[in-house]
Amino acid sequence: MSEQEKIPMIHGSADVQTKEIGPGTTIWQSCVILPGAVIGRDCNINAFCFIENDVLIGDRVTLKCGVYLWDRITLEDDVFIGPGVAFSNDNFPRSKRYQRKLVPTVIKKGASVGTGSVLKGGITIGEYALVGVGSIITKDIPAHALYYGTPAKHQGWVCCCSSKLNTKLKCPVCQLRYKKSDNGLVLINS
Repeated sequence: MSEQEKIPMIHGSADVQTKEIGPGTTIWQSCVILPGAVIGRDCNINAFCFIENDVLIGDRVTLKCGVYLWDRITLEDDVFIGPGVAFSNDNFPRSKRYQRKLVPTVIKKGASVGTGSVLKGGITIGEYALVGVGSIITKDIPAHALYYGTPAKHQGWVCCCSSKLNTKLKCPVCQLRYKKSDNGLVLINS
């Protein structure tokens, strides 16, 4: 099937107001997606998700059930967001305050955030980083970092394949090697 033939699949109970949905994307039951949202191709938006206007979702992103994405949130390509992950976009909220200063949150390419984690607004999670289940994220996470806990702390490094790296920054599964950089790890062989 050609890329043009892969139309989005939208469940009948979903309220999808955006026209910006890539081919091959599936949107399941009871989702609400506002008109300004942009969703890439081959995404899987599970049941009971809510996506506001100023949200950008890349290609091949998975949102599990019960994820709400507020204005100024960006999920790059190949991101995984587990069920019930809670995002924030206002670090000083008040009811009925309309002149808010919303802060951007960015989840970089290939990163995964585990079930029930809570993310403070204004953070960046680096490429291929892995956030463990139930973590509280209050600061930026570097590329390929493994974080978990409440509050989350650095617990090691992970490969693109999600396996934990050894102390020499080599993957025991796929044998890829990494080196430290200013923003976490970078791949040195493939």
